[in-house]
Amino acid sequence: MKQISLLLSIFFALFVGFTACDSTNSDAGTGTMEVTMTDAPANYDSVNVTINSVRVHKNTDAETDSTESDEEAEEDGWTTITDEQMKVNLLELTNGNQVMLGSEELETGTYSQVRFILGDDNTVTVDGETYDLQTPSAQQSGLKLNVNTEIEENTTYTLLVDFDAARSIVQQGNGGYLLKPVLRAVNLAEAGSIAGNVQPSDFNTNVMAIQEDDTITTTITADNGDFKIMGLAEGTYNVTFDPDSDQYADSTVTDVAVTAGEETVVDDMQLEETSN
Repeated sequence: MKQISLLLSIFFALFVGFTACDSTNSDAGTGTMEVTMTDAPANYDSVNVTINSVRVHKNTDAETDSTESDEEAEEDGWTTITDEQMKVNLLELTNGNQVMLGSEELETGTYSQVRFILGDDNTVTVDGETYDLQTPSAQQSGLKLNVNTEIEENTTYTLLVDFDAARSIVQQGNGGYLLKPVLRAVNLAEAGSIAGNVQPSDFNTNVMAIQEDDTITTTITADNGDFKIMGLAEGTYNVTFDPDSDQYADSTVTDVAVTAGEETVVDDMQLEETSN
């Protein structure tokens, strides 16, 4: 009887322990990650890029299972944000325009990388003629961006991805075009923006946000002269205006302060005519 009683006690203790573990796992908090995309302008008629899926990687302390293959080990910790194929014209995503790529509820914790898997139906249109964009297989299999962000319980984290079309397309000697994606990712909650208006507006003006000698990102004025540069880390910038008209000179506004989560509006820019 004593032995039976001891066995029952051990069984009960183990049952309580497993139940506690299951309860802890089921009570793990969750937050939401949204992935949106914007673009800096480029001197093309259109740039169409196919995105097959977006995935995010969570840091874990778990040791690698020695029975796993290299492919299985590579997949550990990855969660799919979206696997719905989407074709996007990057040149429509300027001046604050964004496209939502996907949203997913995730376990709380630290997420280190986001991976974009591209399709092979990518094109660029130049002067009315459309060319296939050759994409290296390594780029198709997964463009990885370091994000190192914390997903907290009951919060939504919005990741803004800037797909720089101008820097991403390389013209080849044979007249073809190569897609070598240049992407930048920022936490939208920790980023600010700069907005304003440029006149005259009957031509395009390139607007660049610059820190020291580094052009962080650019945009181009809308038909009415308005512009908006998104995804800027908190800090101070020089804003340079480069008009697409030889009749007007470049101009720069210095020391524009950007605050996280806010839009900084600069005074209207009246371009000065060049002296002939």
